[in-house]
Amino acid sequence: MIQIPLLRAGTSYTSLATNSLTDVRTGDVVAEVSMANSGLIARDLGSTRSNRQALESLSARELLEICRKAAGFFMDSELPVGTSSQSPDLYVEQLSSTTGMPQALVRSNMEKIRFVMAEMETVLGGLTRGIEPEVIDQGWTLQEGRCLSFRRETDSLGVILPSNSPGVHSLWIPAIPLKVPLVLKPGSREPWSPFRIAQSFLAAGCAPEAISFYPTDYSGVGEILLRCGRSMLFGDRATVEPWEGDPRVQIHGPGWSKVILGEDGADRWQEYLDLTVDSVAKNGGRSCINASGVWTAKSGREIAEALAERLVQIQALPLDDPDARLAAFPDARIADRLSAQIDSQLRQPGAEDITSKLRRGDRVAHVDGCAFLLPTVIYCSDPDHPLAKAEYLFPFVTVVEMRQSAIVENMGSSLVVTALTEDPQFRQELMTAPNIERLNLGAYSTCEVAWDQPHEGNLFEHLYRQRALQGPHESSGSPTNVGDSAASGGV
Repeated sequence: MIQIPLLRAGTSYTSLATNSLTDVRTGDVVAEVSMANSGLIARDLGSTRSNRQALESLSARELLEICRKAAGFFMDSELPVGTSSQSPDLYVEQLSSTTGMPQALVRSNMEKIRFVMAEMETVLGGLTRGIEPEVIDQGWTLQEGRCLSFRRETDSLGVILPSNSPGVHSLWIPAIPLKVPLVLKPGSREPWSPFRIAQSFLAAGCAPEAISFYPTDYSGVGEILLRCGRSMLFGDRATVEPWEGDPRVQIHGPGWSKVILGEDGADRWQEYLDLTVDSVAKNGGRSCINASGVWTAKSGREIAEALAERLVQIQALPLDDPDARLAAFPDARIADRLSAQIDSQLRQPGAEDITSKLRRGDRVAHVDGCAFLLPTVIYCSDPDHPLAKAEYLFPFVTVVEMRQSAIVENMGSSLVVTALTEDPQFRQELMTAPNIERLNLGAYSTCEVAWDQPHEGNLFEHLYRQRALQGPHESSGSPTNVGDSAASGGV
């Protein structure tokens, strides 16, 4: 039996309290995971300053090289898991078996993680807007004759992780070259990725004190969020809502990402059909950057029908099938409950399930001992219908038609918007919209990530703050006067 231990400042620790990880197909136990109680976490987090000092013994350039080496270990090497070891293929099999993610999708997410680790200097360049890595070492830099200084805001970064998709782990990895130790709470069914990433960094020569790994319950999560100076919180609406007003916590909740077609884009919607299908269905529809809505100024029903014809072709397949594109639900009751919830809302006028007319059988499919939700396209004639802004962990999309001038005001918040329009006035409205986190102007899938730009929030700005500094550089015989932070702006 595989035993997954805690990592207490990089040191393995086996707890008496454990949680069983089971195979979603058979119910067989795959691994026993050590659990950390809140008291242990609170005690350990009293040492975060010394942990940070151990990480600071390495330069930013050295840490970037460690990231590059860790990428190779993560992708290609056999790494320890407790008293056992794990090959890359076994990692794929184990993650798939406990989460329901098809092995083919696990491998594509594995490559995403590897790429971020290997190309970390590019990623940091995007987060810091091109500042040289040495600023992390010395705390200041010169940019166009101006002295810029940055102060670290925390001794540790707490990360409360989900189980829906391994790709999210690429978001917290930059904390290592930013010299902030990590306190990781893995998803209940997906400890595999954060543990393997941690072992990759240790094998590459990272200071062990930089990484702690605490599978835990809700009380342990509370300790991490309260005691870490900065945190990242992944979860559904109910999970993230209590922490939304806390500036120490960077929220990664539902995405409600969208494809928007202006009046001119809607005239050419057929050209964008492949892009829209990819936005909805890539990665099994499990990511916050998957489009859950298509808002269009024209041709709403035609777009919905064309999407349904394409998406209904995606079938549930066994997890080890190389063509599998849908993820299973670890608990079949959740799939049944979500489907019933959708059907209940469809009883309210103003929304119609277009895929139900094309699909044989129910929305819930059972294959190889797993429960799947099949792709669903809803056409909403009423933009205020509850399904118009719904989001689910499978390829689910609503198509809403309304006049172009009303789309931005009515569509709600969006992590990613792909805007298909050449209308300069509409583009400017989208550019200034406060409810759009990331904007793609043109034919980009919502799932297309530019790693030289922040994905959601900015980890550098979350961990560092610009401050006023005078003295390290002299120009014309006098110290540079930077001014105050408010005047010089944040980075």
